[in-house]
Amino acid sequence: MAAEEVLQTVDHYKTEIERLTKELTETTHEKIQAAEYGLVVLEEKLTLKQQYDELEAEYDSLKQELEQLKEGPLLLKMIYDIMNQLAFQFSM
Repeated sequence: MAAEEVLQTVDHYKTEIERLTKELTETTHEKIQAAEYGLVVLEEKLTLKQQYDELEAEYDSLKQELEQLKEGPLLLKMIYDIMNQLAFQFSM
């Protein structure tokens, strides 16, 4: 009877080792998938950050250009007003 109990115990341990090995393999696979997904997310974040930085730089450039365009008519009006004043002064 002792030999039979030892065989049952050995079988039990073999079964437990197989179960634990399978669980470890699955867990390892899940962790690898999670790490790969994390890398994809980080790469996407980096790409979006670069796009954001480019768009922000373009926005700043366009904003500055718009301000310059807004100043153009004001400068022309100032020049026009000065010329009118000079013309009025010389006409007297």
